[in-house]
Amino acid sequence: MMSLLSVSDLHVNIGHKPLLSGLDLQIEAGKVTALLGPNGAGKSTLLKAISADVACSAGHISMHGKPMQQWPRIELARELGVLPQHNSLSFPFTVQEVVEMGLFPLQASQAQSAKYVADAIEQVDVGHLLTRRYPTLSGGEKQRVQLARVLTQLAQAKQPLLLLDEPTSALDLAQQHRVLALAQQLAHQRHYTVIAVLHDLNQAARYADKLVVLSQGQIVAQGSASSVLTEHTIEQVWHYQPTLVTDPNHGTPVVL
Repeated sequence: MMSLLSVSDLHVNIGHKPLLSGLDLQIEAGKVTALLGPNGAGKSTLLKAISADVACSAGHISMHGKPMQQWPRIELARELGVLPQHNSLSFPFTVQEVVEMGLFPLQASQAQSAKYVADAIEQVDVGHLLTRRYPTLSGGEKQRVQLARVLTQLAQAKQPLLLLDEPTSALDLAQQHRVLALAQQLAHQRHYTVIAVLHDLNQAARYADKLVVLSQGQIVAQGSASSVLTEHTIEQVWHYQPTLVTDPNHGTPVVL
């Protein structure tokens, strides 16, 4: 499979403190890649480096074979969308208006724009919230509305790159699975490339095509769930002795 995103010998330092050290990673198009690891492992830093929200101290990141620093910001915004872990939007916009903010980098007629927004609202199932003021929503509702905004932003991309930083952190159990199933559907059916920071190893095993485990700013394992989620790796990285069983419905490992 073609690599949509390439990370080569990536280093990120804050002052004299290394956050990422010598990362090499190939992200395949049309796949879901889960970034796993304990707190402080470098997962969110890697996502921010890919989206150019933090500067790389050394190394290279390219998308579609083109170095990230060579992408014009408006063009990059049409191809790469980020759902951050937290959003500080506090103005009393309606949900409809927040989703429509995703139209900013697009070139579309009024009718096309309305369709992009409607499609995103339907995909994330926030149609019943459209007239609500954004600050009055619960944390989980805000997260889903922001996802609809990002999907609107990527509506014109041929092979969009979607970065999700702990997309299920504020969601209840059913909504967690709906969002991750949507990410999987977008990748497999609509040619999205999805990179998601997750903490739940079982959800990563179920929904991701590739797992990348980070520890202390370095990649310690990557590959399929069965090859990555081993007793040795889990004990080494999370300092926890797991019991591993196989999900009878999906054939993926389950960590107990």
